[in-house]
Amino acid sequence: MTTNGTNEEKGMLLRVFIEEKEKTHGQPAYEWIVRQARERGLAGAAVVRGILGYGGDKVLHSAKLLEISDDLPMIVEIMDTGENLRKFIVEIGAEIKSGYAALEEVRIFRFGK
Repeated sequence: MTTNGTNEEKGMLLRVFIEEKEKTHGQPAYEWIVRQARERGLAGAAVVRGILGYGGDKVLHSAKLLEISDDLPMIVEIMDTGENLRKFIVEIGAEIKSGYAALEEVRIFRFGK
């Protein structure tokens, strides 16, 4: 479907919440996840570094100036079809030691090509 010069389609958005220090296969887990998404040909991925958050351990991680943290919350966002992302969650879930994931329906608008 085309809307104002963009291509619109139904899709899913996967958000993976992990800690910055988390390692998978000897590299930062957020980096490993993005590389895995690319290898599988998923539509797109980005990593966002949080400034404040906590996970299952309820430990607060903050980027306050005087309290510089090297273990901030990391959010990996990946868009693709629900089928592809559900498979991907299972694959990465077997490798990630700690974290959460959320999957939601979205409308994807492609610009340009």
